[in-house]
Amino acid sequence: MPELPEVETMRRGIAHVAGLRIAAAEFPRGTRRPISVQPRPQDLARRLAGRRIAAVQRFGKRVALEIEAEAAEPHQWLVIEPRMTGQMLVAEPPTADHVRLVLTLRSRRVPRLLFWDRRGLGTIRLLDEAGLHTACGPDRLGPDGLAITGDELHAKLGRSRRPVKVALLDQRAVAGIGNIYAAEILFHSGIDPRVACRRLTVAAWERVAATARHLLAKAVRLEGSTIGDATYKTADNRAGRFQRQHRVYGKAGTPCGTCGATVVRIVQAQRSTFFCPRCQWQPPRRSRTL
Repeated sequence: MPELPEVETMRRGIAHVAGLRIAAAEFPRGTRRPISVQPRPQDLARRLAGRRIAAVQRFGKRVALEIEAEAAEPHQWLVIEPRMTGQMLVAEPPTADHVRLVLTLRSRRVPRLLFWDRRGLGTIRLLDEAGLHTACGPDRLGPDGLAITGDELHAKLGRSRRPVKVALLDQRAVAGIGNIYAAEILFHSGIDPRVACRRLTVAAWERVAATARHLLAKAVRLEGSTIGDATYKTADNRAGRFQRQHRVYGKAGTPCGTCGATVVRIVQAQRSTFFCPRCQWQPPRRSRTL
């Protein structure tokens, strides 16, 4: 958390900074755990000062500000990965101590852009085109979850022995899906999260892909999921609303809204998985396909 819908909501919430010029970049010093910044903060602040933000993009679970260079120099990208608790904000931050980056902008309408991170697990990188390709290109990130196809999933995961839910978290296979949305996608697809990928047919992969596209797009429209301690908020400090649509995630021990069976929680690859054992069918062991 945050996953594709939350990061896409961040991107849309700060998209209006495109075209604005950075007056100054500041990395506040506090008592909190410092985050990973490359190059070092002093050098990065110097490189960003006076530059224009040409565009705001997203690569999987990362926000990228395209930074316009001087004269004939190539553009660079300020790539920010929120990870567990990071947020891009144009509103007041939840706490001052956890503000990691302040971009002061030459605009009365949007005077500043913040990156706030309570746990300090996020990262900030200034990358050239080659670096962006290494960090966010097809060798690192698979097709975006909003556009993934069944053929792509089958090609990347169809021979894997991994459980399908674990495999969907592999960012090289499909970019942007995390623990929450993998559970919800498999529920709506009617597929048990424990089924090995290689047991799924092409038709089943198409069902997973179509469900992923639909659910992720709906989650974006509802501005993501605010769960747990409600850390995640939109760029203007509002809670997401997709958590009201969750059917299995975080609902262990409660009745399934479709069939009434009890929602189950298991652990896969050190992550919680939630599913309905009645709605999400697993074929007999002797069967090779679903």
